[in-house]
Amino acid sequence: MADTTHSQTSAPWTAPVASGPLTGDVALPGSKSLTNRELVLAALADGPSTIHLPLHSRDSALMVAALRQLGVGIEAVEPESAPNPYGPDLRITPAAMTGGVRIDCGLAGTVMRFLPPLAALATGTVTVDGDPYARKRPMGAIIRALGELGVDVTDDGDGAMPFSFTGSGSVRGGALTIDASASSQFVSGLLLSAPRFDEGLHLTHAGERLPSLPHIEMTVAALRARGVRVDEPAVGEWVVHPGPIAARDVTIEPDLSNAAPFAVAALVAGGTVRIRTWPTATTQVGADLETLLPLWGATVTRDGDDLVVDGGVGVLGGASIPGLELDLTRGGELAPALVALAALADGTTTVTGIGHLRGHETDRLAALAADLHRTGGSVQELDDGLRIEPAPLHGAAWAAYEDHRMATAGAVIGLVTPGVVVDDIGTTAKTLPQFPELWAQLVATAGPSSPSAPGA
Repeated sequence: MADTTHSQTSAPWTAPVASGPLTGDVALPGSKSLTNRELVLAALADGPSTIHLPLHSRDSALMVAALRQLGVGIEAVEPESAPNPYGPDLRITPAAMTGGVRIDCGLAGTVMRFLPPLAALATGTVTVDGDPYARKRPMGAIIRALGELGVDVTDDGDGAMPFSFTGSGSVRGGALTIDASASSQFVSGLLLSAPRFDEGLHLTHAGERLPSLPHIEMTVAALRARGVRVDEPAVGEWVVHPGPIAARDVTIEPDLSNAAPFAVAALVAGGTVRIRTWPTATTQVGADLETLLPLWGATVTRDGDDLVVDGGVGVLGGASIPGLELDLTRGGELAPALVALAALADGTTTVTGIGHLRGHETDRLAALAADLHRTGGSVQELDDGLRIEPAPLHGAAWAAYEDHRMATAGAVIGLVTPGVVVDDIGTTAKTLPQFPELWAQLVATAGPSSPSAPGA
């Protein structure tokens, strides 16, 4: 697998400004969410699996490295059909897992929440740690769950990394209640390994709210596709029966959440953006862009296998973008790109259902508010979201906070705001290492400015 790890430092990057409406054509690499789920299931399967068109990024590289440390065989192989411009396929061969390792999770939520239940099936001690900010990310639900399932866990009592546990080669499983209000990944992480628990798993969520439910639906669909029996007797309750996990070759869909800034660009600069090979049916929450973007005035259509977003003349051409009342409980990862769009609107936008984003790669609510304030924006933090008021924006430093989606939000603002300088565009390597190149190619498609455009 290509080295896509990121040192979290890169030269400041001045976001390119669009000169006019776009005629973009974007082919995105594979979904991080699907790639890391399929890596875990392939590692636990009954035989070898091949993952076609996987994502090659920091998050997926960390997952591959962790599985290899535990003894799983993972080999990069060239595809038999057309080559993947973003990297080779992956051949995964399960093996008896052994501990005595220290897992580096970086800032990857899918690694820090998915790997511990799997690694608990190994024999020996495993220590789980990550980047400095990762030690602030919520982990208590997984730590407590492992203890309640009979795993010998040692931590500092703060519900965070680093922590260690000693596996005996099996996990008891059975009934378990957790509070997954901070992240749906707690549920997915436990469900993915549950077929290998002695008693399977009867998991119940007991918190007030459950964010990003589509990601759990993605997990359940991936399990069922490998022959695992999963029952859902009630909302917030799952029963995974113990049994085999079928070996399976899978093809990973393009990452639809990474499509957000590209799709939003059509409304900002105007013109059209075509996103290649958009699935007709998917469990990815990025699919909600198809219904969300028309709320701001975009025309979204299907053209063969592609999704085409037509933003009309866009903000750059003088279009009026409305303010909205938006609940993003289903898909909080879309919030940074949509908040950036809202900052360019002519009315007030209130985005709710995203309080859990305070526990992501950074506190995304505070980070978005701080960056937009620096560029002249008017933003109020709410308990569960943000309220964005219309305000003229200007160029300024834009902090990425080691968060890929913060970096791409700065790029969206910079399309029509000269002088937006992202301090660390390299952090996009977390899920989309090619972002700077793809963004530059998109902006290069811009035509001449309209006579009605600002500054024309």
